[in-house]
Amino acid sequence: MNYWLMKSEPGECSIDDALAMPASTVPWTGVRNYQARNFMRDAMKAGDGVLFYHSSCAEPGIAGLAEVASAPYPDPTQFDPASHYYDASAKPEAPRWILVDVRATKRTRLVPIAELRAQPDLAEMAALRRGNRLSITPVTAAEWAVITRRLLAS
Repeated sequence: MNYWLMKSEPGECSIDDALAMPASTVPWTGVRNYQARNFMRDAMKAGDGVLFYHSSCAEPGIAGLAEVASAPYPDPTQFDPASHYYDASAKPEAPRWILVDVRATKRTRLVPIAELRAQPDLAEMAALRRGNRLSITPVTAAEWAVITRRLLAS
């Protein structure tokens, strides 16, 4: 099993929005970074753990827990000219952008980025590295344990 931190702007899809969806599942559309796409395409598996992170908001941080709920498949927004995520270079026979479905499992207290940074055990966490702007980053099993057992249990 792998673990991931996946960022979403709450105005686009919050943890509450995801929990309100049928089966609490949302397609993770709009990822337009090759490294993040490759994580979804090559490494994510159904059942992997997800830290649902609110970004680009007044107080960014982990807002809930989720899991990868599907195998990767083409992101339909790349083919829709009306979509903000439209990519004229993408073709149905050769999709460029991939997504997975994510099932929200639990809303948690907000764990702000400052609290994450204050944890020595998380010093090497990919999402906390200066300059990191990826919307999807891997989380080690040890980091997952610190966050789910220590930070979210308090």
